Amino acid sequence: MTELIAVITITMLAIISPGPDFAMVTRNSLLQSRRAGVFTALGIGLGVLVHVAYTLVGVGLLIEQSPWLFNTLRLAGACYLIYLGVKMLRARAGGVAAAGMLAPLSDLAALRTGFFANVLNPKTTLFIVSLFIQVVRPETPLAVQIGYGGFISVAHMAWFTLVVLCFSTGTVRQQLLAVRHWVDRVFGGLLVGFGVLLAVGR
Repeated sequence: MTELIAVITITMLAIISPGPDFAMVTRNSLLQSRRAGVFTALGIGLGVLVHVAYTLVGVGLLIEQSPWLFNTLRLAGACYLIYLGVKMLRARAGGVAAAGMLAPLSDLAALRTGFFANVLNPKTTLFIVSLFIQVVRPETPLAVQIGYGGFISVAHMAWFTLVVLCFSTGTVRQQLLAVRHWVDRVFGGLLVGFGVLLAVGR
């Protein structure tokens, strides 16, 4: 029971801390649609399952003990975040976006955005690997460990779906849509900042 409480507590604290996942879900909810935000959240949850899977088969321990492998993952994630951020920073006050005709994301595109934002986030790697190595006991049955992984994934989906509901409802969204190019720039700047921090190893 103590192990379960620790997993739940640590997971919830990790989920609610701001990061690239939060930025992508919020941005897609504000500038795209509630549906796009939900699919982004689902993508994040699926990305978590990738981290859980390689941790359970022992690759997580290899990543933790192999600096070059972790650094490769870290730099790949940093480049992806910077790429997404630069695209957002290029949003202009005039043109299609300002006219309220931002090209919609398909369900698959939104899902893919959330998935890769999470899979390439080394902080999620560290969170999952550390949780299973330091909190979950070696003698814990595999079925229970898989259950923990499922909970972590569902918790991510549930939290970010709640974020979607908050940012895709009411007058706040309508007001922000009027300055959507600035919203894109703000979140673009955040993603570039996250990417730079990851690249320098902070």
